[in-house]
Amino acid sequence: LAYLRARNADPLCSFGDFCAISQVVDEATAKILKKEVSDGIVAPGYTPEALALLQTKKSGKFIILEATADYDPGTAEYREVYGMTFSQKRNDVVITSDHIRKDVVTANKDLTDAAVRDMIVASICVKYTQSNSVGFAKDGMMVGVGAGQQSRVDCVKLAGRKVATWYLRQHPKVLGLAFAEGVKRQDRVNARVKYIEGDMTPQERAQWESQFAEIPSPLTPQEKQEFMANATGVCISSDAFFPFRDSIDHASKCGVSFVAQPGGSVQDSQVTSACDEYNMVMSFTGVRLFHH
Repeated sequence: LAYLRARNADPLCSFGDFCAISQVVDEATAKILKKEVSDGIVAPGYTPEALALLQTKKSGKFIILEATADYDPGTAEYREVYGMTFSQKRNDVVITSDHIRKDVVTANKDLTDAAVRDMIVASICVKYTQSNSVGFAKDGMMVGVGAGQQSRVDCVKLAGRKVATWYLRQHPKVLGLAFAEGVKRQDRVNARVKYIEGDMTPQERAQWESQFAEIPSPLTPQEKQEFMANATGVCISSDAFFPFRDSIDHASKCGVSFVAQPGGSVQDSQVTSACDEYNMVMSFTGVRLFHH
């Protein structure tokens, strides 16, 4: 279930991937992966049933790697660039509830256990995501990740668009799309996202409409706005501090109620005031999670 929820956070992007799992892979997980477009998997172990299933994937060409469960990578890590080698201490911080609860800086300090869980999940995700990065989580799963952007607010906008798509995939008009016979599962995934986004060229729209038994009526901006108005309880975590309030302003449009970030900006008070305006709860974790 955890793997399925992780993959469904962004089914458009989880296509042609390489899967990494931290637990022994069981048969149920292997059955899910068997039907996905994926190139390989690494995990600390596999049940015999799971291994037998995965060995038949891609006509036996699916890459299956077994990780050493107790492997110690050491305290230092290295990057080589044009013959120069850089070294730094590996980021081995384990994000816990202590990081989330120790420094709540907003007027609203109502942190539920579910919110703390989501803030931890989002923080773990951005720890291993290309910087600059932010992540949105809800109900114990990621619902949007924005990575590798030059400005933090662009990370928020990118991830926020994915959050909106995640929510709108549950809109009755999206759930009710009548696909033509024989349309593949991934093509349906892509078609739903195009329906939600709505920005298609005439040629693109003609191809898109050919996938339906009945051409759907548009999902209007007003319908999207009304549906998204019910979004709440979302958490956002950032791998470094928010330098301006613009990220908070945009996050408010995505149902964000909880914010986790390291703090340390000269604009911390401005960002905190913005959170107060939206009645958000914000925690300073004191831990930067850059990944380059």
